[in-house]
Amino acid sequence: MTFFNNKMQRNFVWLPIVGMLVFVVFYVIAIMQYSGGSYVYPNQAGFNFKTNYLCDLLNVQTINGLQNTARTYARLALATLCFSLILLWIYLPKLFTVKSKAQKIMRTAGILAMTITLFLASDVHDIVLRIAGVFGTIALIIAIVELYIDRYTLLFVLGIICLILFLTNYYIYETELLLDTLPLIQKITFIFCIFWFMLLNRALYKKLHRRL
Repeated sequence: MTFFNNKMQRNFVWLPIVGMLVFVVFYVIAIMQYSGGSYVYPNQAGFNFKTNYLCDLLNVQTINGLQNTARTYARLALATLCFSLILLWIYLPKLFTVKSKAQKIMRTAGILAMTITLFLASDVHDIVLRIAGVFGTIALIIAIVELYIDRYTLLFVLGIICLILFLTNYYIYETELLLDTLPLIQKITFIFCIFWFMLLNRALYKKLHRRL
């Protein structure tokens, strides 16, 4: 029975990576479908990586006032990403050799962050972003500390970079200092964090594989 459960976990744990790849595909489709407009240039054509936020793709209407045909793909992308990362946070404590109460807090905070993020397309976008950001920060900090304790050096360093990028986004968003750089920084953060999560997922798979 233990062998069967471990084998199931090892196979199941690949799903977050699949989900993250599906997220990228859906968001690329959404970007191609977006008719145009940003807060800086309301009449621009199409999606601009330097001026559009990823959240622009979730709105009912584009900023130039047209119906947003990208919305369905963007919402599917968001849902896929959130459920994928929820699954990753559920399994992530299995990566660490020594178990601790902090890992349970990490798991809970990570699950709450991604569950709340599901409501990012609602009318309370800013509130959702702030609450999810608090839980996400807690989960990230604990994960980084646990990676350091377990001597996952590369994942620890990359996690620090992810945290810095994440907090930089939050700082600019709240202070509006260098706000014109935020759309581009947001995308760099997304790419880097997804890459880090994939590496975490890979390390988790290898750890479960060694247990068989």
